[in-house]
Amino acid sequence: MKKTTLVLALLAITFAFKANAQETVAQPTTRAQNVYVELAGQGIILTANYDTRFSNKRNGIGGRIGIGYLAIDGDKITSIPVGLNYLLGKGKSFFEIGLGMTYLSAKGSDDSFLFDDETADGLLGTMNFGYRLQPVDSGFSLRAGLTPIFNSNNFLPFYGVSLGYTF
Repeated sequence: MKKTTLVLALLAITFAFKANAQETVAQPTTRAQNVYVELAGQGIILTANYDTRFSNKRNGIGGRIGIGYLAIDGDKITSIPVGLNYLLGKGKSFFEIGLGMTYLSAKGSDDSFLFDDETADGLLGTMNFGYRLQPVDSGFSLRAGLTPIFNSNNFLPFYGVSLGYTF
């Protein structure tokens, strides 16, 4: 009788833990996607960007792509930033680290404001170390951080700020 009671108690405890474990499994979430406008940062100028996670999580590895264009007094700058990033954190606050490259095309005119009648095309390496405010469901998002830019000859500490929408 004692053995039967003990076996039934152990089975009940086992099923209770199994049922409890199934209840604590988080509901599947959708991957975080963002659209944002970035001033300076990895896009060098003002850029429009799309960013997404590569899995159904709000953090982890993801990627971004953007495009920017600026024309002032005959000077024209086009930039296309592309990169990978990783979000560390939970909830709505994350530390973002990233690595990428930006295609930059700059053309100056005779009365150039920024350049001395030069044309420059090329790739720049970029990094990102910053804070990201990304709502759990959807809504306003913010990014800010240090975004160094480099090539084979130079390394420039830079910064960037982004405002956007997470969905």
